[in-house]
Amino acid sequence: MGSGAVVYASVGVATLLAALLPRILGRAPISMPMVFLAAGAIAFTVIGPLPDPDPVRYNSITLHLAELCVIISLMGAGLALNRPVGLRRWSTTWRLLAITMPLSMLAVGALGRGLLGWGVAASVLLAAVLAPTDPVLASEVQVAEPAEDPDDPGEAEDEARFALTSEAGLNDGLAFPFTYAAIAISLVGAAPDAWLSHWFAVDLLWRLACGLLVGLLTGWALRKLFFSAPSEKFRLAEHAEGFVALAATFLAYGLTELAEGYGFVAVFVCACTIRAGERSHGYHRVLHQYVEQIERMLTVLIIFLLGGAAVSGLLAGTGWRDVLVALAILLVVRPLTGLIGLARGKTGPRERAVISFFGVRGVGSLFYVAYALQSGQFADQDAIWRVVGLVVIGSIILHGITATPSIRLLDRIRVRKARSRHGDPDQAPRTPV
Repeated sequence: MGSGAVVYASVGVATLLAALLPRILGRAPISMPMVFLAAGAIAFTVIGPLPDPDPVRYNSITLHLAELCVIISLMGAGLALNRPVGLRRWSTTWRLLAITMPLSMLAVGALGRGLLGWGVAASVLLAAVLAPTDPVLASEVQVAEPAEDPDDPGEAEDEARFALTSEAGLNDGLAFPFTYAAIAISLVGAAPDAWLSHWFAVDLLWRLACGLLVGLLTGWALRKLFFSAPSEKFRLAEHAEGFVALAATFLAYGLTELAEGYGFVAVFVCACTIRAGERSHGYHRVLHQYVEQIERMLTVLIIFLLGGAAVSGLLAGTGWRDVLVALAILLVVRPLTGLIGLARGKTGPRERAVISFFGVRGVGSLFYVAYALQSGQFADQDAIWRVVGLVVIGSIILHGITATPSIRLLDRIRVRKARSRHGDPDQAPRTPV
């Protein structure tokens, strides 16, 4: 009973802190994930017997816990976006997905093959699991919540927050085909004729198309129910039931997975489709706030366990090559490929620098590595977890320290420019900086 009581008390304290810390930290260059990462490391070092946080040993628990956190955060990201989907309106996002993501995957794969000396399957896996930017750990650099009046220039998203939110919402699902490619290579070998045709037809085309279609249909049906059902009893937007966001999340994800599509893609598309209906309605904010609270609690648990795993053996055997690869991914690969992808785009130079730098790696990467190691046959699972763990922990610390100052600097410059051009910055459109 003693250890169980400790766990319950710890969960209570952690949940309370999850509510208080965002307000206490305020402008400090410290993020909530940083605090709980440190708390997990200290707790598993100092406190007596605690549950084993080893993600290799408890791969299935890690997989489903990370999966739940990611799909809920994807719903929150989609609901937060105020900008309608379009080729030009989302041009920065398309650049990040079409240019930055493939280039970063090539670079990470080359690091795994060349510097770490891994095989083809493990190198492709490393590239795939570290490709997505994370919608869970990047709250400081993402769109905060749905605007009450999306048409008000003063409430429009700035390009940096919008790009990082929309990129995180989509590339979490787009990393899945390449994870499947790594799994296939680990099972049948690297020869393309052994896996390429099935991968292209099923894992790429079918699963992506299924995710998009089911997400659109689910979002459209739920949007009709929320806002324009014939009976007011079924018009849930009139009753401010926030937990319905979970129904939308689980419906989109579950139906897509049953059809063997990409549920991550479906959840984000579903959220964006719901957001497109009655854009000024306050119900979007109700849904988003409910999702955000659940996401925060799950994030606390996962990052706390990650801190515990880091001091309990996850990083055992770390060598200079592992550290060098992790630093290269965070400080060279993402910033450089980001700048290449955004070159000649509509972002200003400071926005390009911020978007390129904040390629946050986190819970999505933990999900993908757990999924792949459960489904494939990879030689050194400990080494793969070690490098991914280093990158995620490094991202939590590096981006946690720099996120708040960077975004506040952009905001100050933007307000100063808007004031000089328009007089009232609250009524001025967002301008590139």
